[in-house]
Amino acid sequence: MNLYIYGVIIINITMQLLRLKELLSEKKITSKSFAESLGFSQNTASNLVNGKSFPSGKDLVAIAQFFEVEVKDLFLSESEKILKPIYIEEDGKYIRIGEIDPEKLKDI
Repeated sequence: MNLYIYGVIIINITMQLLRLKELLSEKKITSKSFAESLGFSQNTASNLVNGKSFPSGKDLVAIAQFFEVEVKDLFLSESEKILKPIYIEEDGKYIRIGEIDPEKLKDI
């Protein structure tokens, strides 16, 4: 799976885009509970939460359902305002999954 922003392939920036730690903290959920509920190994969950790996499109949807948020809310905090679309490529199709503040990309 590749992440596209403005039609440009962005590889290995996903670590800084997901806000799983923030959501776990907000909802008072342990990473162990997160892993068990979604059928992830502890190692996989830890890698997702710590930004060492990125979930598939299917897993993004499952994670959003787990947190009871929209997929875009896995990426953005409510304070972000200037947003650009984020797409994933899956089976040759582009699926819009949310938006991101382009300012966040400057530090990558």
